[in-house]
Amino acid sequence: MTEATVRVDGAVAPGFERVREVFEENFATRGEVGAACSVYVDGREVVDLVGGLVSPAGEVPYTRRTLQMVASATKGAMAICALRLVERGELDLDAPVSTYWPEFAAAGKESVPVRWLLSHRVGLPAVDEAMPMAEVYRWTQMVDALAAQRPLWEPGTAHGYHAMTYGWLIGEVLSRVTGLTPGELLAREIAEPLGIDFFVGLPDSERDRVAPLLLAPAPPAGVAPDPLTMLMLDPSTLAHKAFFMPNGLFGAMNDPAAWTAQLPAANGMATARALSTMYAACLGEVGGVRLLAPETLRAAVSPQAEGADQVLLVESRFGLGFQLSYPLRPMAGRGSFGHYGLGGSVGFGHPERGVAFGYVVNQMMPGGVVDPRSSALIEAVFAAA
Repeated sequence: MTEATVRVDGAVAPGFERVREVFEENFATRGEVGAACSVYVDGREVVDLVGGLVSPAGEVPYTRRTLQMVASATKGAMAICALRLVERGELDLDAPVSTYWPEFAAAGKESVPVRWLLSHRVGLPAVDEAMPMAEVYRWTQMVDALAAQRPLWEPGTAHGYHAMTYGWLIGEVLSRVTGLTPGELLAREIAEPLGIDFFVGLPDSERDRVAPLLLAPAPPAGVAPDPLTMLMLDPSTLAHKAFFMPNGLFGAMNDPAAWTAQLPAANGMATARALSTMYAACLGEVGGVRLLAPETLRAAVSPQAEGADQVLLVESRFGLGFQLSYPLRPMAGRGSFGHYGLGGSVGFGHPERGVAFGYVVNQMMPGGVVDPRSSALIEAVFAAA
């Protein structure tokens, strides 16, 4: 795809012209196929861009209506749902998980607090029980397996990215508290108040809006894959199990059955504006809605786990359900909180600068390197903000 063939629609506020230039450069030089970017500064949208195609060989344009699976960027939305329950006194982060989910007390987990689920410290990034994706989609089987599972390290002594299991772990607690599925809770707490398109468990009526994910290009001959891909492909690693590679996760990403399931760590369907609006409403009011009180946000972005990651085998850093800036997932540096999705989508906020950023893509890039597309956009945004 060349720059001349790509149509970019949308607008930027005065001073943010360079962001549009970078967005266009992503198509010309960085392998972009279809993408959207939205940015708020101090509660006002200053960047609203969309361009490219739903598929590289097709003619269907990527538009503001296009829904994109944002992978692990979904985790940030689930964290916000949990924190809203905490604010209302419905959820206690320091209570044992078994207070809400009694079955979880098995295998020595009776004292594990809820906050360790949000900060990837519970030692359950995978389960011993093998199951096909059809079982994974049914919720109860994975929840039961996690409740019975003995932790892979002593909870609280280390952390490691719970790539898929985060969704069932925190999702089951939220469901026990509210009686709602994660998708229903997301709609009630975030999507409906803000009027944004963000789904976990995609309704059939919205299926035609989805841009399928395009797998990352293979490296050139003789060049090794990026480190994370190598870990994920190696059956002897914890990353292989944590990213559900034995279950055929990548083959399922464009399966409509995966879109409609409750997979709140990984299958959120959203727009760039949904991500940016959600984080803007954590920083302040958007349309009269504020999602988190200032004191809640301060607690949520306080580091809960940092240093050597038992799954990713790199340095990582987490608050309460949010990624905090670390070398592989830098966002806008220190002070940023949010979540990337494997392949390229990202949403985050930066309280000190009053910036909320949302970016969605259909063309995945290798997950073990800093994505040059979003990093170039972020640099341009923060140079102007």
